[in-house]
Amino acid sequence: MAILLTNGNVYCDRGFQRTDLLISEGRSFVFEKPDLRHADRTIDCKGKIIIPGLADVHVHFREPGFSYKETIRTGSAAAAAGGYTCVCTMPNLNPAPSTKEGLQVQLDLIRRDSLIDIVPYGAITADQDGRSRLSDMETLAPFVCAFTDDGKGVQSGARMEEAMRLAKSLHRMIVAHCEDESLLGGRAVHDGVYAKKLGIRGISSESEWRQVERDVELAAKTGCAYHVCHISTKETVEIIRQAKKSGVDVSCETGPHYLVLCDEDLQDLGRFKMNPPIRSADDRDALREGLADGTIDMIATDHAPHSAEEKSRGILDSAFGIVGLETAFPVLYSRLVCRDRLITTEKLIDLMALAPRRRFPLPGGPITDGSRADVTVIDPEASFVINPSDFRSKGKATPFEGWEVQGKVQMTFCAGTPVYEVEQ
Repeated sequence: MAILLTNGNVYCDRGFQRTDLLISEGRSFVFEKPDLRHADRTIDCKGKIIIPGLADVHVHFREPGFSYKETIRTGSAAAAAGGYTCVCTMPNLNPAPSTKEGLQVQLDLIRRDSLIDIVPYGAITADQDGRSRLSDMETLAPFVCAFTDDGKGVQSGARMEEAMRLAKSLHRMIVAHCEDESLLGGRAVHDGVYAKKLGIRGISSESEWRQVERDVELAAKTGCAYHVCHISTKETVEIIRQAKKSGVDVSCETGPHYLVLCDEDLQDLGRFKMNPPIRSADDRDALREGLADGTIDMIATDHAPHSAEEKSRGILDSAFGIVGLETAFPVLYSRLVCRDRLITTEKLIDLMALAPRRRFPLPGGPITDGSRADVTVIDPEASFVINPSDFRSKGKATPFEGWEVQGKVQMTFCAGTPVYEVEQ
């Protein structure tokens, strides 16, 4: 079916332009005066923005192994509803993608059930535990976007150096969850205002930034391309800023919750618990500065669904992880673009759609005449209240529950196929 999107504000390679967009045979065609005879369906997009499909390099779809939390089908439906056409799935699965046989289970599920493009990660270590021998990286490399042990930091510097050297020879990136377990100090929340309120030891910032510091030095030594997951501390921002200045091949991501919340906002609810934890106001402000000046390359959600029971035990005893695919764009657009004017709409689109594809080998890209039709239509003026019962994800835990936001996804097309359309 050929679909004509008329009167929209299309984000092309030259920025926004008022034009029509024809989606036909999996491709996008930009026309000043389109031939309406080519369209089987015409959609008036007046007042809407039409942007490249979003890409998220950090999600947990839990399948195989933990389908009671999420499945490829429900995760991809949540992604499509959030405007995403491509995501990268983390390897904390059962079986873990540390061998080709283990990865194949996930690849078969993706081929059967996914609504969007999913590119999996391979594990760094054989048991996906940050400690064991390396995975079968040579065998996995053609089928994965990069290697990571997300959920666990690689505890041994020697093991990480070994992984980096092998990844470099395979032309793949090392993507690191940085967490030195010997420096954690506490549990559940950041070692700050809320931890003091609860009278407990919190998770130290040093447990993150010390491992980033180590890995940046190893990346410089080995020449391996290196990406840091979900950075949350001011020290990490500065380490990456200086590493980039010195020519290290390093990039990083942060999540929406780290940019708009601090530990003064925490409540004793499981929906405020994630790893790394929400940090101090100073950390939040440093992340925002790093986002604005280009130190932080992209935004990823770390979409990490759990069952209702696993998130019902309060902030101390609930499982780590929140969902984010269905709230990321409106939360960031409402707070960072509209309210705080920290970044422009164009910058947000780059952070969420284009920068991930510049760094990772992912399908999709800018909307140009004849490009693959990975396209998202958003009404920037439409406001709504975030209600987890509306989520397509099995996970419902979000710190943004009850927030009024604007910027509602209307339609998502993946390779020209409509994979989401808002209910009228």
